[in-house]
This record gives sequence, structure tokens and C-alpha cells, in this order.
Amino acid sequence: MSSDEPVPAEKPAPEIRALGADQHALLTDIDQWAFGFDTEDLDHRPFLAMIEWDRTFGAWLGDPERLAGVTTAMDLDLPVPGGSVPCGGLALVAVHPAERRRGVMSALMEHHLRAVRERGEPVSGLHAAEQAIYGRFGYGLASRHFRLTLPRGAELRDVPGADAVRLRLERADADAHADLVAACYNAARLNRPGMVSRLRESHQRWPFVDQVWMRKDAETLRLLLAESDDGGPPRGYALFRRKGDWADDVPDGKVEVRELIVRDAAAARALWGTLVDLDLTGSVSTDDRPMDDPLLHQLVDFRAGKPRLIDGIWLRLVDVAEALAARRYSTEVDVVLEVTDPLLGENAGRWQLKGGPDGAACVRTDSKPDLAIDIRELGTVYLGSVTLDALAGAGQLTELKDGALAPASRAFSWPVAAYCGWGF
Repeated sequence: MSSDEPVPAEKPAPEIRALGADQHALLTDIDQWAFGFDTEDLDHRPFLAMIEWDRTFGAWLGDPERLAGVTTAMDLDLPVPGGSVPCGGLALVAVHPAERRRGVMSALMEHHLRAVRERGEPVSGLHAAEQAIYGRFGYGLASRHFRLTLPRGAELRDVPGADAVRLRLERADADAHADLVAACYNAARLNRPGMVSRLRESHQRWPFVDQVWMRKDAETLRLLLAESDDGGPPRGYALFRRKGDWADDVPDGKVEVRELIVRDAAAARALWGTLVDLDLTGSVSTDDRPMDDPLLHQLVDFRAGKPRLIDGIWLRLVDVAEALAARRYSTEVDVVLEVTDPLLGENAGRWQLKGGPDGAACVRTDSKPDLAIDIRELGTVYLGSVTLDALAGAGQLTELKDGALAPASRAFSWPVAAYCGWGF
């Protein structure tokens, strides 16, 4: 470039500022622009009730000043192997399509990660609208789920006690059923890594939101409840709807399961057995299911369900020491990790992890590293459903000391598959 050519002006960095409840119209407008949904017959009130306004921020660009993007976060409890940790649940990440390639997303994400760390939450979690985005901010895919489309009458194996499960079928109603559903959900999630809390009232009522645009000409939500035998939380429930249809004068209605939670094998068999045998239907579309779901082993012909693999919860460790010390390990582990983290330098460097089934500690060390791993891959293995061995086989981490990988991989693994079916 010659000395008389003008120097390109640097693009001004977005300014991150808090958004208040009185600015909800700005937030919902950005959301609509980013995700392209129809606002006709849309009631924003249930959505806005979920917003934690002290954790909601906008990215502003100047000349003229305008809102270019938004994020919000939720206070969540995240079950991890053998325990739980506070988690900053990232939601509503939206950038106006006219403001792309201006650093808006990066500014919002870096602000979010710093804020989560400052609040003392060692982990951030999210569900990704686009998978390719969040890896560059250090999030790893910590759980995978599956979905099935079951044919009417899909054969299920017998389960002792399933015929004795008391089922109740009603129109779903938040006022009547939210407490029951919440009690079952909370009881089921405690030993399931990844199954985040729904403790706020707005979270508990969200599964019952049933606006006209959601139905797509189907019926209103129904609730199938597997009642408790001892007066405790229900043994399971299914929130679902049916859409009537006919093909060549043959009934071919569709059953769509929004959410199904079970606490025991007999309740699972009773709920699914009812859903696949509803009159005038031809198929049942499941919700997201964990990779060790009872349905996998109760179906006689799993292949007929046309299984589809999808991503679940993405996790980002924002405080390596706190996060690794908070979980338990399947076997005794003593490993030095060389961690890279381009965004949060406090995480970078060498960490010695020592622990086992009863507890763990993670401290800085000058010892030679055993494994080299990026913060993204630490998020991937954090809940125990993806092994260090698998990532090493994919070239995503490096064994620096011979023989260190196998015992560390066994220790990080966990017998219960990670799962987060609630798309917060």
C-alpha cells in the first residue's frame, strides 16, 4: 500500500449493554429477524416470562445507534457425574441479519463467558441452532440424542409390572398439571448428567405452552400420566398431540411427542405401549431420547423406527479447576492436562487432576503434561458420554506420556448417558 492511499478505518467494536424488561420489544424484534418466524397469532408473554433480565444483554452499533444482537442466560443446576454444578444456560443468541460479520456474535459470547465466570458458575451450556458456530467459542458437544418415527402398533417387549401401571389421559393444562410434571422431571433428572433444572415457575410451565402456530392444524396438547403407587412423584408422563390424516381412505394420523420422562422401566413400557396404539393413527414421532433410553431395548424392531442421531447439550468449561473438581470419576485418576483456551486465559496451562468415585481436586502444576487437550474437548468429555479415547482417535487430543490416555479415559467415562431433552 503506497503512503498516499487511505488507511481503511477499523470497524467500531460493538458496545455490550444490559437490556431491561421495558426493552422487550427490541429483544423480540431481533429474535424475529434472526430466526425468521411468523409473528401472527404469537403471544410473547410465556417467552418473556422465561427471561432473566439481569442476565440479558444487547450489542449496540453506532452511527446511527441500533441494536445488532442479543443474548440471555439462565441460572441452572447441571447434574454431572456424581454431583451437580451451577451452570449459566445461554439462550436466545440472535444477531440481526444486516449486522453479520461485524463482530457482534464474538462480542456477545466473550461477554457471556466472562459474566458466567464472575458469577461463580464453572460451566456454560446451550442448545445450538447451528452446530458449526459454538466450537470456536470453546463449547463441546457433551451429549447426543436420537429420535424415532415409530409405526402404529410397533411391537414392544414385555416388562414385568407394565400392565399394572395406572395411566391417566387428560387435556394438558399448566394450572392442573405443571406441579405433577415438575415433580416427576426433578426426580428423574438427579442421576442423569446434563438434565438441567427447571426450578423457576416459568420453566415448569413452558412445556405446556400451546399456541396456535405450534399446532400446525393438530389438536391441543394431551397429557398421559403414569401415576405413582406410593403418593410420590408420578412414575412418568408424556406430553403429546395428534394430527388427524387419511391416506387412500385409511386413517394415517400422526402422534407427536413433545416430552416424555420416565422413572422406571415398567412406566416406560406402559407409556410407549399406549402411544403406539392410539386409534386412527399411523405413526409416532418421539421427542429427543437419551442414548441409553429404555425404548431402545424394549422395541422388537428398532430399525423400523428410522432412528436419527442429533446433537444434545453443548458445554463450555469457564473455570477448569472448579468444573473438574465438581464431578466424580469412575476409577481413580491422576493426570496432568495441558489445556489450551484462547478466550479465557485463566484456564490455559497445566492442571493436575486427582480423584475417583468419592471426590476430586484440580490444581495448577509445573509437572510434565500427560495429555494435551483444548477447552472444547474438555466440554465434550465432561459429562462422561464421550471418551477421551474417542477424541484421541479423531485427532482432537494428544497423548504426551505413553500409557496415560487409557486410564484417564476410563476415569472420565460414566455409566449413565448424558441427556438434556429440554431445549432451554
